[in-house]
Amino acid sequence: MAQAREWEFAGVRGAITARIWPADGPRYVAVLAHGYGEHLGRYEHVADALVRHGATVCGPDHMGHGRSAGERVLVEDYEDVVADLHTVVEAARDDHPDVPVVLIGHSMGGMIATRYAQLHGDGLAALVLSGPVLGRWRTVDALLPLDDMPDEPIDTATLSRDPSVGAAYTADPLVWHGPFKKPTVRALDACLRRIGGHGPLGPLPTLWLHGDDDRLVPLDGTRTGIEEVRGTDLTERIYPGARHEVFNETNRDEVLGDVTAFIDRVLERAAPSA
Repeated sequence: MAQAREWEFAGVRGAITARIWPADGPRYVAVLAHGYGEHLGRYEHVADALVRHGATVCGPDHMGHGRSAGERVLVEDYEDVVADLHTVVEAARDDHPDVPVVLIGHSMGGMIATRYAQLHGDGLAALVLSGPVLGRWRTVDALLPLDDMPDEPIDTATLSRDPSVGAAYTADPLVWHGPFKKPTVRALDACLRRIGGHGPLGPLPTLWLHGDDDRLVPLDGTRTGIEEVRGTDLTERIYPGARHEVFNETNRDEVLGDVTAFIDRVLERAAPSA
């Protein structure tokens, strides 16, 4: 298993903890953006697969998440989270100049990654979106009118068909198990609207992964958002029976194989001809 090291930097609203899984002479840099309430430590196996594929892998715990500073899961403006992610990308670019950068975002991290691509896509070689929060998210629609946020724990069976995933999630002290914060719900809604109004991603090669039994971020709502942002190079993989965390699903090897095959195609197309 690839070994990570942590580093810390001054984020927009407090200290941000980031991780890096280095590779010798990497073919590309993979930057990971995790989902709501979780942290990058849950992506060790993803990072390991990408390091074995030839990548240096890095990413932050978003503000208010994991080991980073801030009130838990409080985000008042997702542009701040995008700015923190940009700091990580630029640090990786400084360490590995002229090495292609692939951005991989899951769930809320898929929303963050999409917004990042809209603002900084010319610096990316490819974008991978796993169960991304885009378009219409019924969780935001349900919570936005409420004054008090319901404290209803997530049904961990919706994460994966593998019950050990839910058990580990429940036992993880760095995962947030409490209710949404109202400012975060407003910020999610604002970010989704901002993304939808910005337009397509142009020629950026994009891979969209989604489980067709995703009950946390349902496929139909995300498809609305994909249609708003899709550019001229979109690859879609919908996995029958898979739930929300496709990187943690019972067919995770297939999913990670699809990611690395997609990256191979992108890198081969971009390689200069002899």
